[in-house]
Amino acid sequence: MTATLVRPDPHAERTRAARARLAELGSEYPFTPRFFAHPKGSPAAGALQHYVDEGPRTGEAVLFVHGNPTWSFAFRRALAELRGARRCVAVDHLGCGLSDKPRRFPYRLEQHVANLERLVLALELERVTLVVHDWGGPIGLGFARRHPARIARLVLCNTAVFPLGHALPLQLIACRVPVLGHLAVRGLNAFARGAARIGVARPLAPAARRGYLLPYDSWRNRVATHAFVRDIPLTAAHPSWNELAATARALDLFRDRPAHLLWGMRDPIFTPRFLEEWRRRLPEARVTSWADAGHYLFEDRPADFVAELAGVLAG
Repeated sequence: MTATLVRPDPHAERTRAARARLAELGSEYPFTPRFFAHPKGSPAAGALQHYVDEGPRTGEAVLFVHGNPTWSFAFRRALAELRGARRCVAVDHLGCGLSDKPRRFPYRLEQHVANLERLVLALELERVTLVVHDWGGPIGLGFARRHPARIARLVLCNTAVFPLGHALPLQLIACRVPVLGHLAVRGLNAFARGAARIGVARPLAPAARRGYLLPYDSWRNRVATHAFVRDIPLTAAHPSWNELAATARALDLFRDRPAHLLWGMRDPIFTPRFLEEWRRRLPEARVTSWADAGHYLFEDRPADFVAELAGVLAG
């Protein structure tokens, strides 16, 4: 009899800690935590990035990429419904969710894209349906720009990869003010708490609110929440401007792919003006909008959101 070599899980201790943390959410997030270690030589060297990988390992994959200040928790209902038939992968960016939150990581758009690229290539995802929300748009589409052959279709949810030239909403301006914004976002968790309130058209259920805030429970754990706000490029002088602009220019690569825009029309950040710009740039895209949904459209219209994704995958 030949003995079977069982390789030890290099992240077993971290996985146990993640399971213990997720126990606070009960059945709200019933997925197996997994971790990817970024290799030496990268800005993220040694950092562990959390992701979930559910469903069959053959065929097309659905890749969910979240924004700020959320995490893969935002896609929990879609993961639960779709994993029976599709491979479903949802990532937590470094600094977010259950991923490591290194103090000295750059937290720039280019680095987030590179992190996603390493993870997706390691998982060997092909024929990907890319589902992006908020900052997940620039990050996910940044990856798509680098690997267009891996992308089968796009689902774009209250996001943008282009500036529209108008002022930021007051909520974001306040969070970018030196010292004051730092204290508000990292000291009081004002951004995550505020988003859980103004990001929905109707109040979040207590379990959902608890889930969104769970990873951002200390000054240290809010490092990326604040960094994302500061990384919004408003002028060409900003370090992330070129990365964002390159992705915006690359949208023509995907005019031949099915694209679906899912939009909450009561979003105070990504207003209907952004939707109209998407229509102009991807004129063949199908559009589903909800007048009674906000930025967290997957909370305001959960069943409809999942049904739309299932329809996209069906063809």
